[in-house]
Amino acid sequence: MTASGIEQIGLYLVILGILVKPLGIYIAKVYEGEPFKVMSIINPAEKFIYKISRIKKEKEMSWQEYATAVLLFSLAGVLVLYLVQRLQNILPFNPQRFSSVSPASSFNTVISFVTNTNWQGYSGETTMSYLTQMVGLGVQNFVSAASGMAVLVALIRGFVRRKADTIGNFWVDLTRSILYILLPLSFVFSLVLVSQGVVQSLRPYTNVKFIPPTPSEKQRVDAIEDTATTVTGKEISDTMTIKMQVLPIGPAASQIAIKQLGTNGGGFFNTNSSHPFENPTPLTNFLELLAILLIPSALCYTFGRMVGDTRQGWVLFAVMLVIFVPLIFLCYHYEQMGNFYFNEFGIDQTASDMQSGGNMEGKEVRFGIANSVLWATATTAASNGSVNSMHDSFTPIGGLVPMWLILLGEIIFGGVGSGLYGMLIFVIIAVFIAGLMVGRTPEYLGKKIEAFEMKMASLVILIPAALVLVGTAVAVVIKAGLAGIANPGPHGFSEILYAFSSAGNNNGSAFAGLSSDTLFYNTMLGIAMFFGRFWLMIPVLAIAGSLAKKKVTPISIGTLPTHMPLFALLLISVIVLVGALTFLPALALGPIAEYLLSLK
Repeated sequence: MTASGIEQIGLYLVILGILVKPLGIYIAKVYEGEPFKVMSIINPAEKFIYKISRIKKEKEMSWQEYATAVLLFSLAGVLVLYLVQRLQNILPFNPQRFSSVSPASSFNTVISFVTNTNWQGYSGETTMSYLTQMVGLGVQNFVSAASGMAVLVALIRGFVRRKADTIGNFWVDLTRSILYILLPLSFVFSLVLVSQGVVQSLRPYTNVKFIPPTPSEKQRVDAIEDTATTVTGKEISDTMTIKMQVLPIGPAASQIAIKQLGTNGGGFFNTNSSHPFENPTPLTNFLELLAILLIPSALCYTFGRMVGDTRQGWVLFAVMLVIFVPLIFLCYHYEQMGNFYFNEFGIDQTASDMQSGGNMEGKEVRFGIANSVLWATATTAASNGSVNSMHDSFTPIGGLVPMWLILLGEIIFGGVGSGLYGMLIFVIIAVFIAGLMVGRTPEYLGKKIEAFEMKMASLVILIPAALVLVGTAVAVVIKAGLAGIANPGPHGFSEILYAFSSAGNNNGSAFAGLSSDTLFYNTMLGIAMFFGRFWLMIPVLAIAGSLAKKKVTPISIGTLPTHMPLFALLLISVIVLVGALTFLPALALGPIAEYLLSLK
């Protein structure tokens, strides 16, 4: 590790920590309906939406009604986005005249964006029209993120309310999440990105001349005959001179802003945030990185403020950092050491004899190892999935770290809303374990944690694990799954495990070595993304409804203080142990086995 790299990581963490409180206060005011200047400016738009949609702002919902609204709204998004893709060849704003997207790819993309996963099995600049990018994918970037935030707010109300039958109004929470939080932040952020050179245009792709023209060799297979014998299947090189290049442009900046702030991650271009049109400068790289964790971090403070004890929020933020920061430096250490197989002196030499400059394969020289590692860990700690380097090219342990962060359940910051409600599920499990230790009914924020809450919490833990492990097991034993592997052995297994980890936990990033745009992977990963999102939302809302009906139990001498370092340590232990017991055997077959083989 270099001093410069450590300083860059440190600066990022400091600025992130500074922004947590002010943004957290703002978000809390939005959901509590507390009047302030920005709300008064946007309030007419909110009222207009309620009027045309016939939404009764004051009418609240039970958890069953809330869950039904979430599912129906998401189903509507599925139908609209699927039609937009299938009909894009006859719809406007298609200057490149792209054909309609295939049924399998459309299905996968629909589920991906509606579930806030944003897994992409296609190349955006050669597949999607401007209309599909804006009206289809861009809209889902907003509403899928807002849906996760709405579910979190409903859960927080469950902790706050006493003997209540309702947990809020989904349509109000959704509207406020978009109008007051996501839209203003995205608008400002997109302007900053445009100022730095990120493209934002509706013009057709641009042809530019190479200066000077560039020679290129194209391999072809042909049969040639010489005087002695006939040779078939011999490769012959044709030299071509490339005089023109097509530059893909489009309305990218607006989509990049919300993809980062909403922890969506789906890129406008195939190479995502390593593309110079998406991420052209060190400043855009830093700001896009900051945007990934900005709202998930601030929501911790929002939680503490809304439950009436900001210490609770700071504990959750601290737990996230305590797990996150060591993993950053573990990944950084192994990437800076370099690839063992590039060591010309053999693996028994010291680290200084390893690959000079560290492992730069699959990384942008503009960003280097430190910023590539920071992005890889941030995007997988959050439910973001955007990349500025290829995780497939990381060292075995370097690649294990982002995979492990996904497998923990996307709770170390996680997606906007979904990360924190996932963390609160682990909090419920931790206080339940603590209650078992002392023989007392567990409590959290004055609410007793009983059998129903534990059953629902168990579902939230078990469903993603089952989706990941069962999906991977199926893929490695049938021909359609094995056909997508580009690398044999443990690394190929890691590619499949990573893909299902990303889909089942709604992350969206990929190792990038797996050919996943097939009927098998489009279908299997689509199913994993769907159940990984909605089969978790429903139990979370059920917990919210159950807690809202309960009275608050007064604090006594036997109450476990959940704002102290001791509880933070217990929570960290529960998270790590659950993750290790569930996924360590699978990791042992992938990145751990690959690392051990490199030591031979």
